[in-house]
Amino acid sequence: MVRHQSWHDLTPGQRRAVIVLGAAQFTLAGVAWLDLAMRPASEVTGRKGMWAAVIAVNFLGPLAYLRWGRRR
Repeated sequence: MVRHQSWHDLTPGQRRAVIVLGAAQFTLAGVAWLDLAMRPASEVTGRKGMWAAVIAVNFLGPLAYLRWGRRR
């Protein structure tokens, strides 16, 4: 049986890592969603709705949008 750890089971270093990685994820997604919202559809590769969903996928979604979703 798998035992899930609670927040209190983590070491201070692990807690710090979770906070830093979570903040980085939210910041990256926020930047990507803001860019998507402000950018005209003609400057987005594909549909904006699709990219909005892709951005929600961990670190890979925002990075994919920022790399391939925007037209130069």
